Amino acid sequence: MFPGMRLYMNPYSANARRAHMTAIQLGIDHEDVVVDLAKRDHKAPGFLAMNPNGRVPVLVDGDFVLTESHAIMTYLADKAGDDALYPRAPQARADVHRWLFWNANHFQPAVSVLNFERIVKTIRGLGAPDPNEVARGESLVREFAGVLDQHLATRTWLSQDRLTLADLAVATPFQSRVPAKLPLDGFPHIEAWLARMQDLACWKKTAL
Repeated sequence: MFPGMRLYMNPYSANARRAHMTAIQLGIDHEDVVVDLAKRDHKAPGFLAMNPNGRVPVLVDGDFVLTESHAIMTYLADKAGDDALYPRAPQARADVHRWLFWNANHFQPAVSVLNFERIVKTIRGLGAPDPNEVARGESLVREFAGVLDQHLATRTWLSQDRLTLADLAVATPFQSRVPAKLPLDGFPHIEAWLARMQDLACWKKTAL
């Protein structure tokens, strides 16, 4: 399905992983092009010509170039004609969008604070974590994890009572829970949902 499609990604990127998981879940035939972030290949002129933001993932489908992981997810689902992962009914689709936007604007940025302080700084030799930033990141993660946990208290999945793009999007930031020391104690419904996510073939195939 869709031969010639290329996904520029890096397995350590949660943003790239959600696009990669979507392609796998949909059974879309594509080529994974690993971008070496350590060598700053994402800042090379050729890559910046595709994405001036210098970020993965980037999807290339013929002459069409698409950036932003959540946009790539919806494009792949639409192109595959999948109504389960990405429902067509307006209200059902809007509910999936709600969680994509929530993740992009709230949860992922909160996790990114701790990723930078506890992972990126170590890799780049930028010094010790800033205690004020760590406290801010932990407070944000707890705040939004509380919202997520409460929502999952009466649900198996985030939307439509079935696996959708919402679950694939929101789950990927949790891949750094151990190295970033995400404060997730006391959120049993998140833990149960993550266990279901980790049983998925697309999760296992993209696990580090």
